[in-house]
Amino acid sequence: MKVLVVGYGSMGRRRIRLYKQLDKDAQFICVDSNTNRIKQIKDDGYNAFVDLSDALKEKIDFAFVCTSPLSHAAIIPILLQNKINTFTEINLSSINYDLMIKLAKENDVKIFLSSTMLYKNQIKKINELVQKETQPLSYIYHIGQYLPDWHPWESYKDFFVGKKESNGCREIYAIQLPWIVDTFGEIVKLNSVSQKSTNLEIDYDDSYITTFEHKNGNKGVFVVDVVSRIATTYLEIIGENIHITWDGSNDGLKIYNIAEKKVESFTAYENLQHNDNYAVNIVENTYLDEIKDFISYVKNNTEPKWSIQKDLYVLNLIDKIEKK
Repeated sequence: MKVLVVGYGSMGRRRIRLYKQLDKDAQFICVDSNTNRIKQIKDDGYNAFVDLSDALKEKIDFAFVCTSPLSHAAIIPILLQNKINTFTEINLSSINYDLMIKLAKENDVKIFLSSTMLYKNQIKKINELVQKETQPLSYIYHIGQYLPDWHPWESYKDFFVGKKESNGCREIYAIQLPWIVDTFGEIVKLNSVSQKSTNLEIDYDDSYITTFEHKNGNKGVFVVDVVSRIATTYLEIIGENIHITWDGSNDGLKIYNIAEKKVESFTAYENLQHNDNYAVNIVENTYLDEIKDFISYVKNNTEPKWSIQKDLYVLNLIDKIEKK
């Protein structure tokens, strides 16, 4: 297989590393406009191109779009026009979504939207337990991490999350809302307040508190920030017959056994893959499962966990949150 990877940053390298576990004979064609990364691509033994048009002269089987999110709207339509099945990392703008849907249909190719949280075993377990409940639930969720700590090897001002259009809070919402909607149901009402709590050189609010009302009666509070000096994941789900907490870690999902009046731990992964360049709660298993799902979607036409239509719904929700 010839696999095109557009963008040779940390996510591009991760997708290559994991794809090789599935196909050790795959050939990788990499595109990046950064001269240092072009050198790195060649040093790593892959074909390197500065221009996408030159790379497309090769016969491509699959493509992974791993550039910064705001660049996806220009890249993905070109790939679809060239009849290439395309995997895209998280998008933070819905620009060209209608065009992408149209081109994918016209050229009979697939577009696969990354939504990594849906592949976490902890989220699958939470979803399973929540779906069993017949009475409305309440939940509290907090995700936060100090922005300069996201990529400590580079300045946040050079990283897309430092820009207003693709800011860190917006990315957290885009990562987390798919599983929240999938688990608790369609959001019919939201209210949001925000503020800037730091001296960071950013032109957007760094802290949000949003309340959600779901169509089925569930209600939640979601706190998002790029302020927390301790990287924080905290979830609590509350109901008459259910009580769950999760700290984001592999062994951190706690389920209260009401009959026996004790808290039980859920171990998400027996064989956990982790890259030391990332926070301890970021595991490679979920990213690998996404790639497997993408390949199955292309080859077997299986239903993916997320779609461009669902993603458009979430991006519209985020737009509403930011306008509050």
